[in-house]
Amino acid sequence: MPELPDVTIYCEALQRHYAGTVLVRVDIRSPFVVRTFDPDIHELTGRKIDGFRRMGKRIVWEFSGPLYLVMHLMVVGRLHERPPGRRPTGKHDLAAFHFAAAADTPPERTLMLTEQGSKRQASIAVLATRDEVAALDPGGLEVEQATLDEFRERLTSENHTLKRALTDPRLLSGIGNAYSDEILHAARLSPIKWTTKLTDEEFERLYKATRSQLTRWTESLREEVGDGFPERVTAFRGEMAVHGRYGESCPVCGGRVARIRYATRETNYCPKCQTGGKLLADRSLSRLLKGDWEKLMGEEETS
Repeated sequence: MPELPDVTIYCEALQRHYAGTVLVRVDIRSPFVVRTFDPDIHELTGRKIDGFRRMGKRIVWEFSGPLYLVMHLMVVGRLHERPPGRRPTGKHDLAAFHFAAAADTPPERTLMLTEQGSKRQASIAVLATRDEVAALDPGGLEVEQATLDEFRERLTSENHTLKRALTDPRLLSGIGNAYSDEILHAARLSPIKWTTKLTDEEFERLYKATRSQLTRWTESLREEVGDGFPERVTAFRGEMAVHGRYGESCPVCGGRVARIRYATRETNYCPKCQTGGKLLADRSLSRLLKGDWEKLMGEEETS
């Protein structure tokens, strides 16, 4: 799932390439991707795009008029630049957006929304007001703009495991499975430690690790993309310390990266760095969390 760093880079690239242009045509191949019916999505054609911004893990398109398009890529939705005028004909294509400098002219740029697999979770909403857009915001705290006290207050507002708390979009904005693994490793904290059990020193470590990891990955992706468009958005990167590296060596201590699995998803961690050398067994973990982990995994892909 594209998370805060990825969505930030998407928004910056969209702003560079498409702000100020006119949407001259939209082709919808999968009707289920559009989750609203009024305003009709075709009312966006002929309108100038004023800009793009991130809202949690969503991308907000702001049109003149005004109208708004809110896009949620979910787990495997992606955006790709295609040759001008290309229609969505591939099996993974959901919709194509065609842009030009002025209305009633041939497309000069085309942006394709794709989604791997068959679940079709990516979504588009077309909205008429800022209030309607704001209603889709889960309300998570923007950590990079928050103080330590604000961060601690938000995470202790409910008692959850650190993994769930970090990835709950109602608590923190834009963090999902991948970057939460990296944050917890950098903070040297167990994914199953409860938020209300953290010491002041541990909260400070977590706060600094959250900010530094989000900044680090945003800057890294920004440098990778340059003036182009982010075509290689993935949750698995070779430079990551633990995420997606089960069985490999931890870059800090050299120990073996372990995992906690639930259904088709997993959390990766280093026992030596994060749990005092203790291996977290899936079966005992299920009993320990008393449904907390299951609820987390059910929420993570829908927010």
